[in-house]
Amino acid sequence: MSKTLLEVKNMHVSIHTDSGVIQAVRGVNFELHESETLAIVGESGSGKSITNKAIMGLLPVGGRIDEGEVILNGRDTAHFSEKEMNTIRGAEVSMIFQDPLTSLNPTMTVGNQITEMLMLHKPGMTPEQRKARALELLDMVGIPNPEERFGQYPHQFSGGMRQRVMISIALACEPQILIADEPTTALDVTIQAQILELMKKLQKKVNTSIIIITHNLGVVSSMADRVQVMYGGRFVESGVLDEVFYETKHPYTQGLMDSIPNMQLSNQKLYSIPGTPPDLISPPHGCPFAARCRYCMKVCEKIQPPEFTFSETHRASCWLYDDRAKGVF
Repeated sequence: MSKTLLEVKNMHVSIHTDSGVIQAVRGVNFELHESETLAIVGESGSGKSITNKAIMGLLPVGGRIDEGEVILNGRDTAHFSEKEMNTIRGAEVSMIFQDPLTSLNPTMTVGNQITEMLMLHKPGMTPEQRKARALELLDMVGIPNPEERFGQYPHQFSGGMRQRVMISIALACEPQILIADEPTTALDVTIQAQILELMKKLQKKVNTSIIIITHNLGVVSSMADRVQVMYGGRFVESGVLDEVFYETKHPYTQGLMDSIPNMQLSNQKLYSIPGTPPDLISPPHGCPFAARCRYCMKVCEKIQPPEFTFSETHRASCWLYDDRAKGVF
């Protein structure tokens, strides 16, 4: 079995706001292995981005890890100081954010933004070496005329090119882990495909493990080795790609699958899961999906379901798989 680079154990994350305490992540567990792509899937507000921002030490104001461990290369980084996290971010784990236009500094050239990362983590490099590395990275992510582009500003790049710059910054120090938070959301379909293909090529070239956060199951099918489905701050199903896609166990996962348009059924009404995600200031006591589930039983509303195992890799948290629920569906 490949080496485990990251292990998250029973992580709870809260965000303190004027309206109350949001229990954004409620006891998640997962691992990331060497050279693997893990997809974290779910609707907006399910806790996907907050989970990974907690790993990066980039929680919003009022956010904190209340409980659990984040084991990165054998060290628990869950409660590292900002100074300690600065030695890790960019060097061991990097993040590609959802909107490159707001993530890049508009007052700095893209070349300076790449070399800034190298100055922080590779202090032994000379200015000439840093520029050479930046040009190499721009070329590697497919930006034409890297010498000219090195001195330009983010507003002079298209959306797809800005995302490529973000990838080059993230890969500058060859991190072991790359977290991509909805990396193709703001891009058109053609550019989406180019960015995903680029990420797969770079993964093979630099041997980086990827966590991709998305609600787009098309992206998942083309990228992921394993999938974790998240809802209401918890993981409700996990498994390798084929298990989650073709042997779906949790009703929420099934709802996501049913929401994919079928090109063979042009007259069919597009399915959407009824209802809205739960309020995580006052999260439900039982299954977070109970209020929207077509199979909901009384126990679902009162008690959080245990995790049921279907194979070595496939698990789901749903009372339907309890022996006492036989015949319900």
